[in-house]
Amino acid sequence: MTTDFLFPKIADCSYVSCYCEENVWKLCEQVKRTRPEELSKCYAVFVSNEGRTVPLWRQKAGRGDDQVVIWDYHVFFMHNPSPNRCLVFDLDTTLPFPTYFHKYVTETFRSDLALRPEHHRFFRVIPADTYLIEFSSDRRHMRRPDGSWIKPPPSYPPILSNTNLHCLGDFICMSAGKGPGAVYSLSEFVHNFYKSPHVMAQNNK
Repeated sequence: MTTDFLFPKIADCSYVSCYCEENVWKLCEQVKRTRPEELSKCYAVFVSNEGRTVPLWRQKAGRGDDQVVIWDYHVFFMHNPSPNRCLVFDLDTTLPFPTYFHKYVTETFRSDLALRPEHHRFFRVIPADTYLIEFSSDRRHMRRPDGSWIKPPPSYPPILSNTNLHCLGDFICMSAGKGPGAVYSLSEFVHNFYKSPHVMAQNNK
């Protein structure tokens, strides 16, 4: 793979397990600070569905040979610098960091055809600059009823916007017309961000 210098080393990225939405926000922040000219080509991508039961393969938290896990939602970072080049940066995958879009989608999501409808994946794609401004979480979803943490939070303060203390639900929601960005089915997501070499060759004739 051609090296992408947005994030030279995964070890240099901010990461806390089970806080994928904040990990991706930190990646967006890092691009804004170090490669601002690339920010408009970057996206935060939420994966979920109405029942919040989405199977993903090749995950560090997964089980078995296929490393499959069912999340309520997941978030990854995407860099789309040109029509024929799209890279996925997922801090929770066992795939390389980054991975080309087609390989990542094929191995992580496989196909909805073999899944029950309640497990079909939907994708909310949010421009990185929008995500930096609008995302806000007081981490209430990671607390038990007694106030203790389900998983230890990041050491830095919660990411809060100027207008909302907690709007994570708007990002996880997969209802079109609600929340920031655009919502796609798996097939629509692939159609919008993957251009096969054959299609590119036809378009260049």
